[in-house]
Amino acid sequence: MTTVMLVGACAGLGVLLLVLQFDTGRASGASELARLDAARARTQRTARLGGDEDDERESLRIRKIGAQVRAVFEARGWNLPAGVRADLAVTGGTVEGHLGMSVLAGVAGLFAPTVMFAPAIYFFGASVSSPVWLALLGGLVGAALPTLQLQGTAKERRRDFRHVVSSFLDLVSMNLAGGRGVPEALQSAVSLSNGWAMVRIRETLQNARLQGITPWSALGQLGQEMAVEELRDLAAALALVAEDGAKVRESLSARAASMRQRELADAEGRAAARSQSMLIAQLLLCVGFLLFLIYPPISQILGF
Repeated sequence: MTTVMLVGACAGLGVLLLVLQFDTGRASGASELARLDAARARTQRTARLGGDEDDERESLRIRKIGAQVRAVFEARGWNLPAGVRADLAVTGGTVEGHLGMSVLAGVAGLFAPTVMFAPAIYFFGASVSSPVWLALLGGLVGAALPTLQLQGTAKERRRDFRHVVSSFLDLVSMNLAGGRGVPEALQSAVSLSNGWAMVRIRETLQNARLQGITPWSALGQLGQEMAVEELRDLAAALALVAEDGAKVRESLSARAASMRQRELADAEGRAAARSQSMLIAQLLLCVGFLLFLIYPPISQILGF
């Protein structure tokens, strides 16, 4: 039965590869327009977060595999979830690199259980059916592992970015209080730091000036791309200042203070969670030590 299942799986995989080889898919007009817009956005985006590190980490072969997978997806109108695209924008990764890494991790997870159980199968004559199911599970876990790792990294970088945005709000508010206009206040605020988040905001403002769009619109697009609500709120407030002449200096200061309070509460919550985890670890160590102490007398009494 196991041999029949293996042969059927290989035959099905061969038929699938044959269909994918000759079927390029028929994309609709909407999917083609979306593909062209995505290509234009990638062309206009001249700077990425951590671009040099990504070029060193992601090899050319991985990006080629990811490009082929992305071409197949775009031909059928499929796109990555918005959350994954936002995480890639925060970490500075590429869609091709992420897809290529997911494919390679899935293939590695598919063969990892078989390699692990190969000695047991060869020397002890164990059943082959168990590694087959473990291989399928390993493939799914391996394919999902890069996305999970990306979510963790993006969460940390997004937290750092929010911290920089709160400082940026204070700097813009002080520049507005000094009588500067909105573009001058933004340029002066971003020129005071060389951190990766402030550099990203500065490059966004420079690209906005070259492309002929307003700075607050560019900041709003950056906030939407990176899924940072605070940056979109800042863009909306600056648009009110520039278009309607609204006085939002106090509002910007209040928003910066509220963001700092939120970051402080978040840090306290993380510290409390880590304290609880350390307490659980200590309790487990105590339980293990007690079992180590009481096992010899109990074994002598019960005659083990």
